[in-house]
Amino acid sequence: MGATFDGDGVNFAVFSQHAQRIALCLFDEDGRETLNINLPERSGHVWHGYIPGLRPGQLYGYRAHGPYRPDEGHRFNAHKLLLDPYARRLHGKLTWDGSLFGYDVDARHADLTFDTRDSAAHMPRCVVVEEDDGFDWQGDRPLETPMEETVIYEAHVKGLTMLKPGLEQRGTYAALASDPMLEHLTKLGITAIQLLPIHAFLDDEHLLEKGLVNYWGYQTIGFFAPDPRYLSGDDLREIKEMVRRFHAAGIEVILDVVYNHTGEGNHLGPTLSFRGLDNRSYYRLAESPRYYFNDSGTGNSLNVAHPMVLRMVLDSLRHWVETYHVDGFRFDLATSMGRTEHGFDRDAPFFQAIAQDPVLSRVKLTGEPWDVGPGGYQLGAFPNPWCEHNDKYRDEVRSFWRGDADRVRALSARVAGSAMHFDHDGRAASASVNFLSCHDGFTLMDTVSYNHKHNEANGENNADGHDHNASDNCGVEGPTDDPDILEARARRRRNMLATLLLSQGTPMLLAGDELGNSQGGNNNAYCQDNEIGWVTWDGADPAFLDFARQIIHFRRTHPTLRQKRFLHARERLFDGVPDLFWRNRDGSEMTDADWTDPDRRHLIAELRTASGTPAYANVSYAIMAIFNVGGALTVTLPPPKEGWTWIRELDTADPSLGPFAVTKPLKVHANSVVALILRPQ
Repeated sequence: MGATFDGDGVNFAVFSQHAQRIALCLFDEDGRETLNINLPERSGHVWHGYIPGLRPGQLYGYRAHGPYRPDEGHRFNAHKLLLDPYARRLHGKLTWDGSLFGYDVDARHADLTFDTRDSAAHMPRCVVVEEDDGFDWQGDRPLETPMEETVIYEAHVKGLTMLKPGLEQRGTYAALASDPMLEHLTKLGITAIQLLPIHAFLDDEHLLEKGLVNYWGYQTIGFFAPDPRYLSGDDLREIKEMVRRFHAAGIEVILDVVYNHTGEGNHLGPTLSFRGLDNRSYYRLAESPRYYFNDSGTGNSLNVAHPMVLRMVLDSLRHWVETYHVDGFRFDLATSMGRTEHGFDRDAPFFQAIAQDPVLSRVKLTGEPWDVGPGGYQLGAFPNPWCEHNDKYRDEVRSFWRGDADRVRALSARVAGSAMHFDHDGRAASASVNFLSCHDGFTLMDTVSYNHKHNEANGENNADGHDHNASDNCGVEGPTDDPDILEARARRRRNMLATLLLSQGTPMLLAGDELGNSQGGNNNAYCQDNEIGWVTWDGADPAFLDFARQIIHFRRTHPTLRQKRFLHARERLFDGVPDLFWRNRDGSEMTDADWTDPDRRHLIAELRTASGTPAYANVSYAIMAIFNVGGALTVTLPPPKEGWTWIRELDTADPSLGPFAVTKPLKVHANSVVALILRPQ
């Protein structure tokens, strides 16, 4: 599929089940259409043809001939130049114009009309590429870091690098993999960088009209083509160099991918590729096929139940693994990928195809377990070995540290890996991707600085973005010079970050949180390709950065904090000791009355390696984690066995204090997290 150069010429192949004919259009560098020829062969529903003498670099597109019957789901219009869904590269930029639409945008019942203007002048071109570009991978291989060993860092290629001092070619793949950036990330201790979409995407017309752009990139128009806006030049090998350098530094690369919808929007959207090639096949159409299912909330839903659309998605994923060596994917609105005519199905064709694929079954697979369609929230319902973004973790940890009443039991479930959602069908505790913040919502700093969203810059009268943020400004809305408020905010950020790294599951950090980055209270910066959306490096909080490094290192040092098995307070065979205790401040075990005490403001967890852990992976020591959102406590630790002692390792009230042995009841500060290790003297 796509355009394939064999050394002597190029073969073109494109799928359309309902087209009457497909025309291949070639263009010169000046944008002139130099050839328009019908693809002469058809194998099943794949149209194809070979042109001798063509070379890599040739610009091309398609025109599809067929019925224009929106009421029947057909929207063919040969006046519209179409992108090849398999294009490996795009040249030029889409410019919005009425000719991009298959209908007369000014007419009544607009999409039932037919527009005859040629859209080619406003469309990007597809580019023939040579698969073997001579890049020297220097023996690079996927890192295959186990999920339980993983610490994810979610970042935007441009947003992370635009304001960092000392970088050349800011905003590019080259800048992201530069020595200063790699030094920062390796010192921080993350093991994987998860990049917001880099597939080719468009800037929505309504955003451009307001002087804004689609900063996040969730409007894909090409699943094989990297978006050129992040290249420092015109060489796609820059992406390979980025991945190779990350791998050499011990960091995996995960791509945020959007296969639930495309940038063509609803029935009033433009005709750019899929809609014009075969609307009925590529999209899920409503009972009235003039309209689309809109489980994505952006106008359309890709029809991954169709064999050729499913093949396109799988081919795209394999392309990024095999051509660019990426290590995994985070699927936007992944519930859509499991939708069938009966609703979400964890055994849907997409999940089954992934499970048996010899390439894709080996990479990291993480889903955003919801969409906006009926029954769209599916946290915990994905098949093994998928991982899922756990928004319940975010909300309940924020609520606990905000001081909400009766949150101790909820916090205990999240610290123990959210077993109520994930402990089934052989899934691991690492299936829960825990996060405090991500690109969508408040940053960690804004979570402790704002009670309300401030999205006025988005031009939607502050009506966009979530209203439920579980945030608290600690006394003043926004920036302040009050030292007491600043200290309260810093303490709460340390408490939440410590909770994240002390919890079972896979932790994910938002880029810039370790620096104290703020978006000025904007919790939906999808259109802010500027200082609002970019990470601010000047004025970063060095003390918090040091703490972030410290707590990540602490997690990596102690395998008890990163287990595959869930902790259920079950006795271990080798020593008869349960793998988990929930304790009171006097050292006793919690009772039902303790769990239901509405005034309880602290949680004390004693963790060991899980029951059932193989002998070769067992460790005898324990970790005590104390989460205290109330006043100062005196905690009596359970007496250690002879020759062992409790060592206080971490305290968010005083991160600079070194380790010390605890031989008497421990004073725990108000609003703090303390971690202790039980180990031999």
